[in-house]
Amino acid sequence: MNSAQPSLKILLLTHSFNGLSQRLFVELREAGHQVSVELDIHDSVTTEAVALFEPDLLIAPFLKRAIPETIWGQRPCLILHPGPPGDRGPSALDWAILNSASEWGVTLLQANEIMDGGDVWGYGRFPMRSAAKGSLYRQEVTEAACRVTLQAVARFIEGHLEPTPQTAIADSAQQRAQPLVKQADRAIDWSSDSQQTILRKIQSADGFPGLLDTLYDRKLYLYNAHPEPHLNGKPGSVVGQCGPALCIATADNKAVWIGTVRDKQSAHPFKLPATEVLQQELSKVPVIEQGYSEIRYQEIGGIGLLQFEFY
Repeated sequence: MNSAQPSLKILLLTHSFNGLSQRLFVELREAGHQVSVELDIHDSVTTEAVALFEPDLLIAPFLKRAIPETIWGQRPCLILHPGPPGDRGPSALDWAILNSASEWGVTLLQANEIMDGGDVWGYGRFPMRSAAKGSLYRQEVTEAACRVTLQAVARFIEGHLEPTPQTAIADSAQQRAQPLVKQADRAIDWSSDSQQTILRKIQSADGFPGLLDTLYDRKLYLYNAHPEPHLNGKPGSVVGQCGPALCIATADNKAVWIGTVRDKQSAHPFKLPATEVLQQELSKVPVIEQGYSEIRYQEIGGIGLLQFEFY
């Protein structure tokens, strides 16, 4: 930060101190600002934190409920929304994946009486890639959010910031409030869903809450899905296993690998390798030696390339 610019007192209000919150904490402090963190657990706690710290700005990188008017009515309170201007709702990134969006974004908006409906302080866009929601959030969303926030804070200090109504930025197709994605919205129909459709559905719920499905009469949450181009079989049937993953045939004569599952009813209700959770059920399923690997190695012109993708 330019030494001639004053520093700000910034309160980060967040549901949990997740990766994005930690990144912003570090970036804002490195820019010379005094930063405090408060977990959003109750309005009275937030009110007390604001009274004690007296921030110039309140920034909320990850919230699950609205900031009370008694706070946003007295000082600028900024919300980071993982969607482009005009998009509203708690499942922005989920819907973007489910709807095969080619581009998505992050919006820094001012809190008001409409959830995610305030004026825009800044926004950024990024191309979507085929990846789990958690991966997109930790990479593209986090990078765009930090860039937009730092730029907006700098303009605020310089006095050049003029918040813009979302309707002046978003086209009519983007001006929508989308509901919370429920399991029914992304339930897999193994008899008709294609490989890519199934991948999108699982990716939209990965890492939280996971996609609920039934395998071997067990209700399991599915994660860590990857395409399989060669194996096939009756749609919905398990056609192979390899390492931590099991392979399920899809309706378009392809298949998907599921590397991780969670059994909420188990004595160990954590994310675990699929073949470990279903070890007994998979006893007669063939092992595909080269089917799925978290580690890949190849040599090109005498140079060895080691790739790994651990969940």
